[in-house]
Amino acid sequence: MLCEDNMCFACSVRNPVGLKLKFEQDGDICRTYFLAGPEHQGWSGVLHGGLVATLLDEVMAQWLWVRGITTMTAEITTRYSKAVPIGKQLTIEGNLVSDRGRLVEMAGRLILPDGTVAARAKAKFLKLDPENMFGGSIEA
Repeated sequence: MLCEDNMCFACSVRNPVGLKLKFEQDGDICRTYFLAGPEHQGWSGVLHGGLVATLLDEVMAQWLWVRGITTMTAEITTRYSKAVPIGKQLTIEGNLVSDRGRLVEMAGRLILPDGTVAARAKAKFLKLDPENMFGGSIEA
């Protein structure tokens, strides 16, 4: 049975410690914005790398969710090319790369205010039956 508690760490407004992301669709791009605070840092003044990966994962997953495609992340590779500062508005975008059977490949990027791409992700999402989500393996 699928849990409907609406407590997603990334997007729920009900999660008291969550990121509370809101998403917009712009053609084939899903986009969100995030302003990292001191509670989100790893190194002093720098957004924690795990949160960078979370932001990228979520924007790609939301692209699928809005289109009615139920999936779980099966694999994600994140490439960091520049430190991501806290206190700056970040733009995070995701888009479809390919859709083959049960496997969907997505791409994401985190963009700094000056337009520099500070991190990129590629991910594979596995399509699931929402009624049987916890009934078996997510192996493809």
